Amino acid sequence: MTPRISGFEQQRVPVADGVELHAAVGGSGSPIVLLHGFPQTHLMWRHVAADLAADHTVIVPDLRGYGASDKPADPDGTAYAKRTMAADVVALAGALGHERFALAGHDRGALVAIRAGLDHPERITRLAILDVLPTLDMWDVLHGVDAAVGFHLYLMAQPPGLPEQMIAASADAFFGHFLDVWTRDPGAIPADVRAAYLAASRASVDSIVADYRATAGVDVVHDRADRAAGNRLRMPVTVLQQDWGAALGYDAAGLWRGWAPDLVHETVTCGHFMAEEAPADVVRALRALLAREPARLA
Repeated sequence: MTPRISGFEQQRVPVADGVELHAAVGGSGSPIVLLHGFPQTHLMWRHVAADLAADHTVIVPDLRGYGASDKPADPDGTAYAKRTMAADVVALAGALGHERFALAGHDRGALVAIRAGLDHPERITRLAILDVLPTLDMWDVLHGVDAAVGFHLYLMAQPPGLPEQMIAASADAFFGHFLDVWTRDPGAIPADVRAAYLAASRASVDSIVADYRATAGVDVVHDRADRAAGNRLRMPVTVLQQDWGAALGYDAAGLWRGWAPDLVHETVTCGHFMAEEAPADVVRALRALLAREPARLA
């Protein structure tokens, strides 16, 4: 049996163009939506969601193309644009009765969350980002041999066909590689949860590749337009990251301030899967964000 978040109701919610998202919903109070990363599903939030549900309505979806959510075809390269996926999240919250909500995202979900904050600032009250840089900055800091850490970004950026075939031919080894090398605490992802992640990813190769391909294509176009227009995240933002800046030679907090003037930036000592490796630290940061008063911005 696939693991579930204890006490949460499982729902399928229509969001757009015949696409439905699978979501776990629990708790009561002011709403927060939690978006998972790669190669995971909404289950990555199981510890954090259970804690926050004590005094918040917590909505934990599988992103389109992942887990038990729909996986539409991508004929023109826009079905998995972060703009499209962000619109899904806003529609999901609205369908569940929440016009304004806090939003937290990890990894791929963090890129969706950033786009939601830029495209729908009137809907997002507070924003938490776990272990990514904005798309343009991510591509800028990857260079030389240091870019080897992001080999999967370049593989899945290739035209349709070869990446999907290569990954599908050894899906468990491919997706399992990231579960192994990106964590500093192997026990944080127990066997049943790992099996659920691998099964979900194995069934989603085409849509996962389409998501990554968009980040080397249409997402760059959208982010460049925002940068040129001076569009920034105007809500309170908290960023939790490993110390990639020190490892790769850039100022992570400085890059983030260019996008988010009302910023709290923290580095963590755990691995990439921080909501599973250090859930208490993530809960602390999220609760501090939810209690934070917005800054007065010029």
